[in-house]
Amino acid sequence: MLRVLALGAVAVAAAFPQVIQLPRGFQPEGIEVGKGTTFYVGSVANGAIFRGNLRTGEGSILVPGQAGRAATGIELDRNRLFVAGASTGDAYVYNARTGALIRRYDFAAGDTFINDVVVTKNAAYFTDSRKAVLDVVPLGKGDDLGNFRTLSLSGDFTLGAGFNLNGIDATRNGKTLIAVQTNTGKLFRIDPASGVTRAVSLGAESLPNGDGILLDGKTLYVVQNQNNRVAVITLSSDLASGRVVSRLTDPDFSVPTTIDDLGRRLYAVNARFGIANPATAEFQVVQLEKPKLR
Repeated sequence: MLRVLALGAVAVAAAFPQVIQLPRGFQPEGIEVGKGTTFYVGSVANGAIFRGNLRTGEGSILVPGQAGRAATGIELDRNRLFVAGASTGDAYVYNARTGALIRRYDFAAGDTFINDVVVTKNAAYFTDSRKAVLDVVPLGKGDDLGNFRTLSLSGDFTLGAGFNLNGIDATRNGKTLIAVQTNTGKLFRIDPASGVTRAVSLGAESLPNGDGILLDGKTLYVVQNQNNRVAVITLSSDLASGRVVSRLTDPDFSVPTTIDDLGRRLYAVNARFGIANPATAEFQVVQLEKPKLR
């Protein structure tokens, strides 16, 4: 009887590992937690999609990589994965069960970087880190997907050198989008209908190297990639201002880029930008505990 209990204790301790190893050389960037304990990670190197289980840490390739493709931000809606295509200027929609390509969108060419995506009940919104626009894919009835349109941004947002708008999320009703600007560390509210932007006041704080974000009610998590930390921000009821209440870090961080959650757990993916020989390097998903906020 004691032996059975000991084995049971080991099994419980092994569940939900703190670090999940991805395939060697995978070069991840985006992460999405799906149904149950399923998660998806995209490869910026070739557009591959890895599907795994947060409880066991196991998984396999759902979408094989292809030359000329890339995957950065990733979002699950119903049974579809919306994937930003980085410098390809493209976006992809895959079947989350089979990995089959449902549709490919060619948003832009030239100086472009389709970086992240959020899906509301009406549309999918993609950031372009090189342009003052959002690329918008309307959602029709059932599984219908419309032709994309480009939404120009106005208001407080100003395009600068380097990476601009990056991580994006939305309020539960989809009426307000939130995005971070990597090169300035600024946070913005965006009207999804008009494209008007308004800066979110953070007082004396800023979010340099802001990358993926996660909006959980009025709590916002912003990954600061090269800083190896995650800023935790409490937002005002109107989202016009916020306060940085803490910054999370972990010894296993190695340039985390994006973040998602499962209950009280946060999961960030290590992109490890700048390492030697990324095609043969190890990459991970790192678990954090959500802080208790007053």
